[in-house]
Amino acid sequence: MGLLSRKATCNSHGQDSPYFLGWQEYEKNPYDEAKNPKGIIQMGLAENQLSFDLLESWMAKNPDAAGFKRDGQSIFRELALFQDYHGLPAFKKALVDFMAEIRGNKVTFDPNHMVLTAGATAANETLMFCLAEEGDALLLPTPYYPGFDRDLKWRPGVEIVPIQCTSFNRFQITASALEEAYQQAQKKNLRVKGVLVTNPSNPLGTTMTRGELDLLINFITAKEIHLISDEIYSGTVFSSPAFVSIMEVLKDRNLENTEVWDRVHIVYSLSKDLGLPGFRVGAIYSNDPIVVAAATKMSSFGLVSSQTQYLLSAMLSDKKFTKEYISKNHKRLQKRQSKLVSGLEKAGISCLESNAGLFCWVDMRHLLSSNTFEAEMELWKRIVYDVKLNISPGFSCHCTEPGWFRVCFANMSEDTQKLAMQRLKSFVDSMTINSQSHQELKNARRKSRTKWVFRLSFQSFHDREQDER
Repeated sequence: MGLLSRKATCNSHGQDSPYFLGWQEYEKNPYDEAKNPKGIIQMGLAENQLSFDLLESWMAKNPDAAGFKRDGQSIFRELALFQDYHGLPAFKKALVDFMAEIRGNKVTFDPNHMVLTAGATAANETLMFCLAEEGDALLLPTPYYPGFDRDLKWRPGVEIVPIQCTSFNRFQITASALEEAYQQAQKKNLRVKGVLVTNPSNPLGTTMTRGELDLLINFITAKEIHLISDEIYSGTVFSSPAFVSIMEVLKDRNLENTEVWDRVHIVYSLSKDLGLPGFRVGAIYSNDPIVVAAATKMSSFGLVSSQTQYLLSAMLSDKKFTKEYISKNHKRLQKRQSKLVSGLEKAGISCLESNAGLFCWVDMRHLLSSNTFEAEMELWKRIVYDVKLNISPGFSCHCTEPGWFRVCFANMSEDTQKLAMQRLKSFVDSMTINSQSHQELKNARRKSRTKWVFRLSFQSFHDREQDER
């Protein structure tokens, strides 16, 4: 082992988190309607599989793009040859236009400010290498995406200091929570380099309010630090309030050409909005030319293939298609989310009101045996192993309150989701029956003890009465 690096032998990747362990259990026993109907249903994976038919239909109508042709002539050799790490100009232009369209064209993006990466994971890690040294800290509001423990800490060595948010105000960021996290980092002698937020939130499925965004800009201005806005779910907002990008707030406040303007960075990806995580398309958008230059050099370790860029540049340049896709995808997400909420309600379970994302933040606090994370893990294990549903416990998302779970709804068929809700309802009903039976037994024992005490008291009184006579 002494011949290997510390990175290779350390256990700081985060793979032992319940978030990843649930996936491993699913992979051992995956549900299949025909082959394995009693297997584990995957509800811990935030994939959008609801609109594949729209993508496939477009490719069928555009065989040149799918077949790597231009005007009917093959460009396979051209795409197969080496491309530099700046990316194909046509794709970067199509991608920034798509980002603007998702945001209602209230903001525009300059392709020269964009760096392509192999997914959002690579984008976040690359930004860490650009913005922080090993041992520096980033502030993250809780609950947050469990993968950040891997993306920010494993190789870059950046420390995460939580901004403690609670259900009291729907887990929104407050000025006091921000300041408390900053002071906590200082007590640990950590240099705070920035704040990272996901908007829309993973795992909450909510968009940040304008007040929160203004608060963040004021905070990073005062502290002279960076702000990273991970906006990979920006195209999944299916109901009001509408999504507001951090870039829109900066422009509304006329902060262009200021130091703050250069310290705000956006992470984006097509993994969620288009449902293409396997294509590995991510991006960093920054107004700081030094960050863009450095990130571009680093992107050579995780490039997006030329073939992928060519295909998607044609798809995203088709404005009629993108408009139709965005509209239909929103409607499908809203419908599926409503079915999940309805199914949960039938099982006596509520969730945080949400308007975005591919999941719901589900409240199962009333099912805990005690208000502890140990009880949460006990419940999670029963749901994975007995109910055969893989969901993500709040503990893995660093939630401060036991009993919250992230449940995904867009990575399965409607019938599979219905079955999942039936399984969950049966489980909750059995818990209720067992709880009632336990309570009835306790009441019966209490009544029995009362009668016994009464008989004992009556006998004692009777005996005394006989003695007095």
